[in-house]
Amino acid sequence: MIDANQASMDSRPIVWTIAGSDSGGGAGIQADLATISDLECHGCSVITAVTAQSSVTVSLVESVSQKMLLSQLDTLAADLKPAAIKIGLLAQQSQICCLAKWLKRQQQIWLQKGTSVPVILDPVMVATCGDPLAMGSALDFSPFKGLLTLVTPNVSELQIMSGKTLDKLEDCIRAAEQLSVQLATSVLAKGGDKGPSWCHAQANDLLVCSEVEGISSQHQHQSFWLSSQRIDSNNSHGTGCTLSSAIAAVLAHGFVLNDAIVVAKAYVSAGLLASYQPGSGAGCLARTAWPRELRLFPYIKQVTAQCSLPSSVIENEPKVTAKQAGFTKIDEPLGLYPVVADVALLEALLKAGAKTIQLRIKDTNAPTLEEQIIKAVALGRDYRARVFINDHWQLAIKHQAYGVHLGQEDLFDSNLKQLAEAGIALGLSSHSYFEILLAKQHQPSYIAFGHIFPTTTKQMPSQPQGLAKLRRYVSLMKGELPIVAIGGIDAERLICVKATGVDDIAVVRALTEADDPATAFKTLNSAWLEGNSDVTQ
Repeated sequence: MIDANQASMDSRPIVWTIAGSDSGGGAGIQADLATISDLECHGCSVITAVTAQSSVTVSLVESVSQKMLLSQLDTLAADLKPAAIKIGLLAQQSQICCLAKWLKRQQQIWLQKGTSVPVILDPVMVATCGDPLAMGSALDFSPFKGLLTLVTPNVSELQIMSGKTLDKLEDCIRAAEQLSVQLATSVLAKGGDKGPSWCHAQANDLLVCSEVEGISSQHQHQSFWLSSQRIDSNNSHGTGCTLSSAIAAVLAHGFVLNDAIVVAKAYVSAGLLASYQPGSGAGCLARTAWPRELRLFPYIKQVTAQCSLPSSVIENEPKVTAKQAGFTKIDEPLGLYPVVADVALLEALLKAGAKTIQLRIKDTNAPTLEEQIIKAVALGRDYRARVFINDHWQLAIKHQAYGVHLGQEDLFDSNLKQLAEAGIALGLSSHSYFEILLAKQHQPSYIAFGHIFPTTTKQMPSQPQGLAKLRRYVSLMKGELPIVAIGGIDAERLICVKATGVDDIAVVRALTEADDPATAFKTLNSAWLEGNSDVTQ
């Protein structure tokens, strides 16, 4: 008999941590391995240095030899290929050069085998107690250029790496952007520590997105503030180690970098809230498993030319809310939600009993575009159904449609303001944690998660999300507002999608390519309502 728990453990992705040992157990390798395991990965360690460290002091730091460092790396690479790597304490320049040379060679080997491995660098320089762990300003991280996915300095470390005082907000932004260019990587400049005065009101981290693999394509070359409520705790030992190893662990599960960062920030917030003090100095973060509370996740704001920080975090009212905007609140289930490309099929499905339906005409130059939208809106009224118009929001407003469905690329204040004034229902697409948070901040009528399975109906900017990710999205957003799964859902997949707890499902090819779309709709709708796994067409 196969033990289910053992099978789950065997399938855990492997994450390496290359860092120093903290004999006090609150940071370094010890914190990394605890975090990696807590986030459902298998942790492997390459120790760069041994520290004689407690919660109040670092009395000695002793680096391992280059021979030992390389031996650890080569031994692991031969048997335990990583899905992600976190790099922490590198106490000497020789270690940076040695590791960079090895990493460059090894990444070429992995690429030849058709895989790439994301690498997160946390440039640890000073312990929480204030004692130095590395040579600080003497370290040059340029050998890592082009080898990293993300670097995560706090404000103090960013000052050291840039060689400048970062008392002003614009100085920090400029330094992070320059570091991104210098190392050819994305940068997460952490403002959670007691840095300059602009950091103090709330925990504001600056994400500078480079054109590296793993960043959502539409977010490359953009910068964002990730803001969370500052948690009043002295037990902050190991926050940087925990954050960077959590990012690596989430990446190992197949999430994009934007997602990994916001999940890791939520994980650190949860750990701080449940932190404890084993010694007489700064205490440690608790390990609290995959974060599922929306309040723990950061508020996201794109950095603009004005450089201003967000004025609110997740508990506060965002710029456009349901109350302010008048986006229609949907109290009844959307149910089985067809997405069709022409009015004739839309009418047939309304006759078959569809109560929510979307008209998605991608050709903006279609000669009958406005005519079809006018007819679709009228049919919605005739059948007392919720008809959403995809993309063409100006025409939807003009002809008083029930609702509009938009993608993330259309989330502009000017668009939302006009939709708000029209009192229209708003559905938003999302492809990741990051995009779910962005969508939620606008308080739409519903959020669509997708695409769950491979689909050929349109060119997608992301990989299929799959059921495992869908379950995590549902556990975070359930009860907040209606959540709709979309993408490749057919009769065979309907029940397993419903088992995730998602509120509603949108279907495209299962209806549009059916011999008899109306009959297919009735069959699928019955299966959705009854939870029947014996569905045939």
